[in-house]
Amino acid sequence: MIIINAENKILGRLATFAAKKALLGEEVAIVNSNKAIITGNKASIFKHYKRKFDLGTHKGPIIHRSSDKIVKRTIRGMLPYKQAKGAEAYKRIKCYIGLPKEFEGKELVDLKDADISRMNNLKYVAVETVSKFLGGKL
Repeated sequence: MIIINAENKILGRLATFAAKKALLGEEVAIVNSNKAIITGNKASIFKHYKRKFDLGTHKGPIIHRSSDKIVKRTIRGMLPYKQAKGAEAYKRIKCYIGLPKEFEGKELVDLKDADISRMNNLKYVAVETVSKFLGGKL
């Protein structure tokens, strides 16, 4: 099992890594998913998620307010989830808010390529902030 620490990691790069590992058949757990970072202009990020959220009806698309489910939905976009191999890979991915007791003391994978310190600009928003904007409870 791979345990990924999402704190101060760019969401897209983190999602790509997790999707690849899940397609290879590994169990992936993402901790601190509420502290992942979405790069870009704050207003445009909020506008994008609000538009997607407002589109949803009881039929779909369903955009969750919870930060761990926002991360999991992003990973789903990088998987062929309508095919059997993608659906199985999606089931192998678990996202958590914070660090659960079961993962304390275990080795966390720290993705250097996805770290926010590699960004040139300082325009970004935490997934937790987007979740609060959509009305999510933490």
